[in-house]
Amino acid sequence: MHFCTITTSDHYYKVFALCESLRAFSDSFTLHVLVVERDLPHLIFPQLKKYVLNDLLCSDTAAKIIHKYQRHTDRLRWSLKPVFMKHILEKENAEAVIYLDNDLYFFDDYRFLFDYFNEHTFLLTPHHYERSPHQRQNMLEANYRIGLFNAGFVGARRDAADTLQWWAECCLYRCERNPLRGLYDDQKYLDLVPVMDTDALIITHRGCNVAGWNRVVCERRQINGQTLINGRYPIVFIHFNSSTIREIEQGNDPLLTSYYERYFQVLRKYKRELRKHHIIYHEKWIDALKFKIWKLATKVGV
Repeated sequence: MHFCTITTSDHYYKVFALCESLRAFSDSFTLHVLVVERDLPHLIFPQLKKYVLNDLLCSDTAAKIIHKYQRHTDRLRWSLKPVFMKHILEKENAEAVIYLDNDLYFFDDYRFLFDYFNEHTFLLTPHHYERSPHQRQNMLEANYRIGLFNAGFVGARRDAADTLQWWAECCLYRCERNPLRGLYDDQKYLDLVPVMDTDALIITHRGCNVAGWNRVVCERRQINGQTLINGRYPIVFIHFNSSTIREIEQGNDPLLTSYYERYFQVLRKYKRELRKHHIIYHEKWIDALKFKIWKLATKVGV
């Protein structure tokens, strides 16, 4: 099984947390890590394999993306997703690869995701924004403004290389948030994938890519001591971006609180590990992380 992610030095600890969550269910995987600035000195896990930007320069598209976005780290990371996936499929002889944002964390067995590749070339997870035209219409419009699918999880089989190349060239054309042009970074382009590739799969398992933005459509329910999505799906992985964290901290997503607390304890562990190896982080962010953990512990009575 091949996974990949892209990171900067300030987020190494998230990569290690992600890898630990994958290791909880299998040792038979590789997490390919592209570091776009500064080196990754201490890999910790044998499943981690490191890459730097120079490793991608064999691709003309990659070279152009790096040249265009070298001063814009976020755009560089987003635009390199399809290039890096294609590199792994071609250079690492992988049959399939799944890209993961480094702020994902797995809580249940994920191996079934690779079974999808038996019949499908491309994997997508919908945002599942609210859809009502009668209330909170801004969320309905988000489907069209931000995109139907979340680019934090994308899977591709080797024979989807042409689709990945198309996505990379779209990102090279423009990677920006421009509603007038119908663009949202690298993400909005994914809306076209199921149209272009009839073998693409829109994953229906609602426990995949659980996040703050889908708490209404993907309702959390406590059944026999287990949190299930829509009363049916166990939580496979949660996308702990700022939106998800905000919803939990504000008390709007209480059934994810224990997951959140567990995740941040792991993050804190790897921050300590990296500091031992003299990786310096912004003290302001360290203090903010400590405050988040303290605040959460206060809420749940830990």
